[in-house]
This record gives sequence, structure tokens and C-alpha cells, in this order.
Amino acid sequence: MNNPQPIFQSQRCCTRRFTESDLDAFVEYRNNEEWMKYQYFKGLSREEYEDILLKEQSVESGAQFAIIRKADQTLLGDVYIKKEEDTFWIGYTISPAFKRQGYAYEITWALIQWIQRQGEFKIMAGAAPENIASIQLLEKLGFAQVDEENGESIFLLHDRSSGTTETKE
Repeated sequence: MNNPQPIFQSQRCCTRRFTESDLDAFVEYRNNEEWMKYQYFKGLSREEYEDILLKEQSVESGAQFAIIRKADQTLLGDVYIKKEEDTFWIGYTISPAFKRQGYAYEITWALIQWIQRQGEFKIMAGAAPENIASIQLLEKLGFAQVDEENGESIFLLHDRSSGTTETKE
């Protein structure tokens, strides 16, 4: 059985590469039109997801990783990570079956800590202005809106040491 190593983890969850056994649950929540209305990367066939998720991915070109509950190896959702020069872009999705249980906050906080261990990087995320739950999560994690592009609100993680959102240009 293919059991990939965790990339980073929190108290209840870990992230790892996707395996074949994750695909049915992934397709179920990713193709839930109502749940995914604010998200990208949706509406594909199982085969299309399989081609993307089971191949080797790199953070430099953008990678999707499975969020797994440690207690029973259940797929809870996924995170997206893309490194561009001095910036990491992040995204997250939790299956509606596991919403409002603190998993999104917990694993995104673990992701932020993992990125910070990689060196000095800005951490950015985007959210649809109507996606109040995601915006509230980003604000709770210390992000502030800094821009809007193509109808999407762009958020930057505050510099925790100075309490500002200033960036080095």
C-alpha cells in the first residue's frame, strides 16, 4: 500500500500527497457545485483529477496535497501551495462533511508554520469577496486584504514581528 510521508502536520491532521484511495472522497466534495461555488479546480472527471493529483507535483509549479485526519486516515480536504520567488500562495478546501470543526484553521496554521520554516517568504491567499467564511478564517490567522484582482480579494499574512502588512519590494 502506498503511504506517502506527511509534508506537515497539526495535532489532528497531516498533509501528504494524494493516493488512489483518496480520489472518490475528493471527487465527491470537489464536484459539489454549491459547496465549491467560490473555488477553482472543480467539475472534472475522476480520471482528470487522477491524472493531476497522482502525478509528481512541485510546490514551484503549484501542488495540491491531501489533508488527512490522523485518527482514521480519512480525507478531510486539501491544500494548495505555490511558491513564486519570495511568495507562497496558499489555498484550502475542507469537505462539507467536516466543516465547522476547526480543521481549516488547524491545518492552515500548520501550513503557515511550515512555510515560515522554509525561510523569509510573504504568504498570500485569495478569496471571493462573497466567501465570508474563508475571509474570516484568513483574518483569524492574521491575514489582511491588500488588493483585489479579477474580482478576487487578495490577502497577505501580517508580519507578526512588527504587526504590519508591509512587504519588501
